[in-house]
Amino acid sequence: MSNRLRSLGVVLGFLGVLLVLVLHWQVFYWVATERSMGVVQRIFYIHVPAAWVAFMAFGIVALCGAGYLWLKDDRLDQAALSAAEGGMLFTTIVLLTGPLWGKVAWGVWWEWELRLTLTLLLWFIYLGYFLVRKSTENPQKGKRFAAVLGIVGALDIPLIHISVKWFRSLHPEPVVMNPDGPTAPPDMLITLFTGVAAFTCLFFCFFLLRYGLERMRHALVLREAGRPGGPVANGVAS
Repeated sequence: MSNRLRSLGVVLGFLGVLLVLVLHWQVFYWVATERSMGVVQRIFYIHVPAAWVAFMAFGIVALCGAGYLWLKDDRLDQAALSAAEGGMLFTTIVLLTGPLWGKVAWGVWWEWELRLTLTLLLWFIYLGYFLVRKSTENPQKGKRFAAVLGIVGALDIPLIHISVKWFRSLHPEPVVMNPDGPTAPPDMLITLFTGVAAFTCLFFCFFLLRYGLERMRHALVLREAGRPGGPVANGVAS
């Protein structure tokens, strides 16, 4: 990993932490309380940005997986793996904050309604992504299996989005990606987009640093096997 990418990752990490602090100030002291749901609605500013970033991460997995199947470039597989780990992290945040919100709004921790079920399915699909990588003694075959699963899993994302429009659901309808335009007040939208920016910066910080570690691991494996895998200088793969 080049020093430039590593430095960019660190900068994004600091920016993400700063934006998270701003987000918490907005959530607790600035944004208005939603009338119908009250204080519990403030989970929205964590729950929704985490979902958006998770979907973006799995989109990167699918694109890099498709590129890997076509070009057989290990760097694309390493990028897909790094994005998948970030996607799993943010999907876990979604699945933890959702029940906290649902317990107050619906009176139960979990309802098997379509959007929740499809999101849980997404988490299990990408858990399978990591499992299939180790399911065969041939590493290249495992990477191909994972790439295919990463592409198939991404097809679940648009279904999650449209589920509340096409089917009866307890889940609130979109307030931003709405055909008639955003329905939330300006202060809520500003707070929401602060959360999206914060989590996006944190994701790309994680992604760049994790990708660098994967590149270094790959170079070391090739060196031990006696094959050229790119220079390793000062413990960092270029």
